[in-house]
Amino acid sequence: MYAVIKTGGKQYRVREGQVLRIESLNLEAGDAIEFDEVLMVGEGADIKIGTPVVEGAKVSGTVESNGRGKKVTIIKFRRRKNRSKTKQGHRQNYTEVKIGKISA
Repeated sequence: MYAVIKTGGKQYRVREGQVLRIESLNLEAGDAIEFDEVLMVGEGADIKIGTPVVEGAKVSGTVESNGRGKKVTIIKFRRRKNRSKTKQGHRQNYTEVKIGKISA
């Protein structure tokens, strides 16, 4: 069984036992988390699609770890003009969640 959940402004397709990197949450490793915004749940021909969410469906999991992603380098420059160059880096924070149970 799989589900489509919404968290951090993004949608993720998840299965039981899957480890997922989502936007950073204010939780510690080992904490329990429950996703209430389930957009779709099911398997094969038995699929429930919500309008916009499936009533009574929940996805639970536990927080594995918190961390920072790989560095993304942003370079802005105007060609043939040495006075205008900008280099900037960014590392996005994330939370790793292990999906436990999907209930419809």
